[in-house]
Amino acid sequence: MAVGASEVEDIAVCEAEREPDPSDSLRTFGAVVQALREHAGLSRAEFAELVRFSKHTVESVELGRRMPDESFVERAEEALGNTGALRRAAKFLTRGEAGLAAWFRRWARLERVAVGLCTYECRLVPGLLQSEGYMRALCENDTPPLSDDALEATVQARLERQRLLGERPNTAFDFIVEEAVFMRRLGGLDVTRDLIDHVLEAVAPRNVTLQIMPANAEHHACMAGPIQLLETSDGSWRGYSEGQENGRLIADPKQVSRLHMRYARLRSQALSPKDSVGLLERMRGAL
Repeated sequence: MAVGASEVEDIAVCEAEREPDPSDSLRTFGAVVQALREHAGLSRAEFAELVRFSKHTVESVELGRRMPDESFVERAEEALGNTGALRRAAKFLTRGEAGLAAWFRRWARLERVAVGLCTYECRLVPGLLQSEGYMRALCENDTPPLSDDALEATVQARLERQRLLGERPNTAFDFIVEEAVFMRRLGGLDVTRDLIDHVLEAVAPRNVTLQIMPANAEHHACMAGPIQLLETSDGSWRGYSEGQENGRLIADPKQVSRLHMRYARLRSQALSPKDSVGLLERMRGAL
């Protein structure tokens, strides 16, 4: 399946949006807040002063882009008549469909039609290479804790995403991962052993390449953090940047070019694919 420039641009147009996609419950709650505020004859600025939040926060809540915290709900109730409507409605709020983070979904859609994917990670094993036990360990360490349903939905969404590796044999998957990521025994020894076995199996196909950035490397082109890049069927490139509670698609050619340059330099600094597999095998044997 090919993706044209217009489809890529449709996805990229929301690049500037840093907040999660609205869920139906967030939209509904926001609409109720806005209706009550307008009924009270308050502008957003006046209401923001009453609830002691910024005007931008009030706008984000009303548009369904932001999950209101408990203090916002309580202060909004007091400012808008103490009807109890907002307290009751807040119990049913969700951030959107469970599984992949809302801000990651646009990138995930592009992944499904990419001809090449490049990933550098310094924090954790990339999602496409994670074992199920490692996924569960990540979810169990999430703070605040996930509900059992949310944890299962997240694991299933990640497993579904991993089908890319088997379903797209003509797509080039390149990974560069810090050695320290595999040294961290998240979930315990059994999880780590299974993780390394899983990674070695995942990178065996000839269209999948793994390079490890050694912990004792004296030169490093990506000290600014993780990088994700993809190439579409029309030869254009896109980047993706993710931090805590946010992510953004990068379409600006100059920014993508800089990321591409750093990734290319890092490939020359990392261990070769053969040496990387050898290092993983030695690490596995030492566990």
